[in-house]
Amino acid sequence: MKLNAVTAGLVLACASASVFAANNPAISVVLDGYYQDGDRALGSREDGLGLGETELAISGAIDDQFYGKLTTVLETHDGDTEVELEEAFIQTMGLPGGLSIRGGRFLSDLGYLNSQHPHSDSFVERPAIYRAFLGGHYFDDGLRLNWVAPTETYWVLGAEGFSGDSLQAEGIEESELESVGVYHLYTKLGGDWGTDHSWQLGFSWLRNENGQGHHEEHEEEEHEEHADEGDAHAGHSHSASLTGRDLYSLDAVYKWAPNGNYKNNFLTLSAEYMLMDKPFEEAGGEENLPADYKGWYVSGVYQFNPNWSAGVRYGELTASMGHEEEHDGEHHLHFEEGKLKETEVMVAWHNSHFSTVRLQYTHQDDELFGSKDDQILTLQFVMALGAHGAHQF
Repeated sequence: MKLNAVTAGLVLACASASVFAANNPAISVVLDGYYQDGDRALGSREDGLGLGETELAISGAIDDQFYGKLTTVLETHDGDTEVELEEAFIQTMGLPGGLSIRGGRFLSDLGYLNSQHPHSDSFVERPAIYRAFLGGHYFDDGLRLNWVAPTETYWVLGAEGFSGDSLQAEGIEESELESVGVYHLYTKLGGDWGTDHSWQLGFSWLRNENGQGHHEEHEEEEHEEHADEGDAHAGHSHSASLTGRDLYSLDAVYKWAPNGNYKNNFLTLSAEYMLMDKPFEEAGGEENLPADYKGWYVSGVYQFNPNWSAGVRYGELTASMGHEEEHDGEHHLHFEEGKLKETEVMVAWHNSHFSTVRLQYTHQDDELFGSKDDQILTLQFVMALGAHGAHQF
């Protein structure tokens, strides 16, 4: 079974490299630059020339029991260059029974895309549900316990706990915040059909103790002090724009490659559905509060020769935005449901495994965030230098 073989191979490779990696860690740089005509709702790339997630990573086995990795990311926004620590974790390699523990700052294993670095994506931005519910991709300070079952079918169970800072609802008092804000349980199943076909299914439940917003009616003299509740966070942010108490995620992936060889041509079909439950805390007497937010996407990418690939993706996000209305001198918050629909088409040229130039057209129909552009054209390059670790299935 290829998934188990890949997992076992990675563990074996890490273990066998332990003698050398302590003195020779893998160092890699990924360069991500772009030109974009238009702005995407909740997107991380701005109109014009810019720098995407350019990362510097150092990783390797510390000894025969521990593996470590550090990833820093540089991006440009509003003319400023931001530097952020995205990963700094250690992971055990020698625990028995298929167990492993990871601690520090790392990407949550939620859904299909989140545990992967954005530069490995087939499209220039994550789907709208990721940008709205996870701030693009969710990484945090925390602890993970993982268990891989000793079965022929790939089966993994995991539990994570995080501080949850980037998934906090707006307006919560510091004294009300839980120090461990996010708990996440997940499972993944996968397997092969013959030599050409592979599949994976995943389910996640994320409990956010600090994710519910508070809703209060207020008098006219107070309303100017309040921003619209339920609106997306203004400006650029790595935090989630929409939060709630529970996030449920279901993902499915199918891959086809002749004889399991992904070098020449392959097909990847993937889909995810997310449901954000209870975005607001109910104190009694509220009207018109949204019960949930939800969204999904489906995508297909076909590499038709070693140098060219093409793909299409469609996704929707359904949510409710809050708008203040005045009645008898009081300002009431009124929520209106809307959708963000995105259709994306891309073609990419790969001179090698380390270099990609991608052209993508996006059409967005935005009823939620007031985007001024409905058509976006992006030209992006992603180039990797040095030894970079293998990406997940």
